[in-house]
Amino acid sequence: MEVLFFTSVLLVLFTYFGYPVTLILLGRLRGRDVNRATIFPSVTFIVTVHNEEKRVKEKLENTLNLDYPRDRLEILVASDGSSDRTNEIVLGYQNQGIQLLDIADRRGKENAQKEAVKKATGDVIVFSDVATMLESEGLQQLVSNFSDPTVGCVSSEDRLLGRDGKPCGEGFYVRYEMWLRRLESRAGSLVGLSGSLFAARKEVCEDFSGEMQSDFRTVLNSMKMGLRGVSDPLAVGLYQDTANQKREWDRKIRTVLRGLTVFFRHLDLLNIFRYGLFSYQLFCHKLLRWLVPLFLFIALVSNAVLFSRSLVFEIALLLQVLFYGLAVLGLMREEFQRKNLIRIPSYFLAVNLAILFAWWRYLK
Repeated sequence: MEVLFFTSVLLVLFTYFGYPVTLILLGRLRGRDVNRATIFPSVTFIVTVHNEEKRVKEKLENTLNLDYPRDRLEILVASDGSSDRTNEIVLGYQNQGIQLLDIADRRGKENAQKEAVKKATGDVIVFSDVATMLESEGLQQLVSNFSDPTVGCVSSEDRLLGRDGKPCGEGFYVRYEMWLRRLESRAGSLVGLSGSLFAARKEVCEDFSGEMQSDFRTVLNSMKMGLRGVSDPLAVGLYQDTANQKREWDRKIRTVLRGLTVFFRHLDLLNIFRYGLFSYQLFCHKLLRWLVPLFLFIALVSNAVLFSRSLVFEIALLLQVLFYGLAVLGLMREEFQRKNLIRIPSYFLAVNLAILFAWWRYLK
């Protein structure tokens, strides 16, 4: 029981803190910079939507205001079975060069992206969600990374605000993820892109799947082609926390479920003799992270069994119960989430519960 307890605790700590430390050391020993330059390749900017009549106009205006030569920019809106006024609004921008790809039957975001990729003419393809806004120079920043021939795909940096305009629990988590991506980029390659805004060379997207998670799979495709994925801290995608908590919960589960599907269909990338450091990154960032709920459960149960052994185990169990108590309080009473002491544990618990549900659905 002691072995189980200490091993599970160490694995959780390594996943969130030890892994980044190894990336820092690797970055200092063999760091890889991105050779950026101002370039203007032809770009296809793909926006996927489904019943977004309330937000699509703002997104289109934001895209049209991007500082990029218009004769080098193609804008495609892939409407995934929209039944509201979304298509009508998009058609109103035809005279400004925006094209509508109307997909009659709703088959999901990745399928809509796949259909748009077939029509794309740009050498670089940018994928964006309707809720993500980009600063005027953001597209130039993303594209500048492709002057480096080793780069196959580029991720924006997410900035999340709560509905009150202040950082939310997920906001702290997002900042941690962005920091981790910068470390991965410096050490070798990203493991995952921001699904809300990323770019890739057209050749990386030729084998595009309409069923599997596009942001994760695009990095894996790049690695198999001898390229890498990088994060661009100068290309910021700003979006707001959703007011619909049920929708956000479903999104978290769906994201992990799709990630598990991609991961287990690309197990060959764990071959460290062929893919080197990336195999280590893939194992730590994805598989270990998805196993954290199991480690947490083992730590709690083994700690309960060991409770009477010593003061160390008594304090450890007290801290665990206090942490989960604050987390549950935040999940049950939204007004308590204004305090960081409750907001962060609540989000941590919600994320790991979502991972558990995703595992259950995947195994089924």
